[in-house]
Amino acid sequence: MSILNLQETLSSEIKKAIAQMYGVHLETVDFQATRKDFEGDITVVVFPILRLVKGNPVVIGEAVGSYLVENVTEVSKFNVVKGFLNLVLSDSYYLSFFNSVTDFSDFGKKEPSGDAMMVEYSSPNTNKPLHLGHVRNVLLGYSVSEILKASGRTVYKTQIINDRGIHICKSMLAWKLFGKNETPKSSGLKGDKLVGNYYVKFDKEYKKEIAVLLTDGKTEEEAKANAPILLLAKDMLLKWEAGDPDTVALWTEMNGWVYEGFDETYKNIGVDFDKLYYESKTYLLGKEFVEEGLSSGVFFRRDDGSVWCDLTDEGLDEKIVLRSDGTAVYMTQDIGTAIQRVKDFRDVKGMIYTVGNEQEYHFQVLFLILKKLGFDWAKHLYHLSYGMVDLPSGKMKSREGTVVDADDLISEMAATAKKISEELGKIDDFSIEEKENLYHTIGLGALKYYILKVDPKKRILFNPEESVDFQGNTGPFIQYTYARIQSILRKAGSRDDISVADYQLHGKEKAVIKMLQLFPEIIQQAADNYSPAIVANYTYELVKEFNSFYQNVSILAADSDVEKEFRVQLASGVSEVIKSAFSLLGIHVPERM
Repeated sequence: MSILNLQETLSSEIKKAIAQMYGVHLETVDFQATRKDFEGDITVVVFPILRLVKGNPVVIGEAVGSYLVENVTEVSKFNVVKGFLNLVLSDSYYLSFFNSVTDFSDFGKKEPSGDAMMVEYSSPNTNKPLHLGHVRNVLLGYSVSEILKASGRTVYKTQIINDRGIHICKSMLAWKLFGKNETPKSSGLKGDKLVGNYYVKFDKEYKKEIAVLLTDGKTEEEAKANAPILLLAKDMLLKWEAGDPDTVALWTEMNGWVYEGFDETYKNIGVDFDKLYYESKTYLLGKEFVEEGLSSGVFFRRDDGSVWCDLTDEGLDEKIVLRSDGTAVYMTQDIGTAIQRVKDFRDVKGMIYTVGNEQEYHFQVLFLILKKLGFDWAKHLYHLSYGMVDLPSGKMKSREGTVVDADDLISEMAATAKKISEELGKIDDFSIEEKENLYHTIGLGALKYYILKVDPKKRILFNPEESVDFQGNTGPFIQYTYARIQSILRKAGSRDDISVADYQLHGKEKAVIKMLQLFPEIIQQAADNYSPAIVANYTYELVKEFNSFYQNVSILAADSDVEKEFRVQLASGVSEVIKSAFSLLGIHVPERM
């Protein structure tokens, strides 16, 4: 019986007890986890009952506890602390649960059923490589997708690539002016890095020209608006929009370089997508729905011809959806793209947008407009808002080339893992290839865990050295525990001839089983809250509980074959749940460390 099913049973019996003893009908029963300084496995909060039953909460708790011991086989004893009834569950309950799980590798996961969700993440610009900020975005989006799948949803992973606009033309123009036909092949650089270098080059030349114009007596505003290189970039954008063959050819070639670079980085990080959307193909979407919104009264037209949506009744402001010259704004495009996605994937009934918290207002407006346009699925749109990632050195700036490149970061993490692993000296018998794979697994696991263990809404100060610590709430600490269990299992072998059906549980064994039993609920909580942090921190608590068990109870040198076999099975179950939980975070676990 799962903990949720047990709560239903207890709730039903407590209502019967209150009805029999006090003659009143109790609507709901409040449960909570028992505090660690009290004996018990699950706690009934007595105080709400006092609204119906006048009396001493301790006396009422004692009466209900006695009733449960007599009538519910899973409850072995109880204690009451003030208004809290702490229930101790029987060993047989936990043993029955543990023995009922035939395969912990899939424990807690549900088969897909019902409507599908689409999760958007990454969505980079094609004028620079992915950086640390993108890494948090990608890791969050991918992990939420995997958690939703484990909770029983069908999920489509997508991104919209920002491949048009003035920022793209800046990289293109700088390459045209200063590139001397340099290519990824001729330079030996990844395509996204090469193009990013020219984005930085544009900014440097732009600042030089601004300085010259300032010395010529121009105001700062005039200098910024009239710098020759910026005017050339604007002219290039007009040519692209007009379909100029040479401009489009250069745009296609340079974007192609970037896509190859992105693909390499995504593979290195270990994430993927089911469908790609490109802004160059979606920026005209949505205009037809502006006309529909005008006719239905959702939008209104101003005297200059621009079209707006009045959201003041909802506490927001008026939002433009079409300029006076008939061109679309980002909001128009996002309206059209959302609608297009539902057309492309008919079973999609909700979408999650993984975008930084600076865009919170934008998504408030987008979701509200889609609801006003009458789309039922708009009720199931969610902005997975997240805080920035800071470094000890300060904020990153793409234009100035001060970002932490994602590829460089992954390499640095592997190098840090190598340094710490070599100091521990436990992999001397590994081949060079095995060592390199291990360093990558540990380094990437450290990075992912450090970012995902934090609630998405919180800002992160990323410290690479701290993240690769083999002690504390870190990825490598959990990976090391998994590897330690694999070592135990290799030494123990398996015994099919020993039954553990009537086993007498040790307190430390019971504590581990209690943690294992929570995993299905943890998956659902993480899915409902779109929070990988719930899975990450649960895994750490499970590992802490296992290590306490490991330090206090002998496994391989147990007093009997039955004890040894049960503890081996328990260790195996823990390792499978660690592996399963980490897979939801996109983290691999090594068999040896």
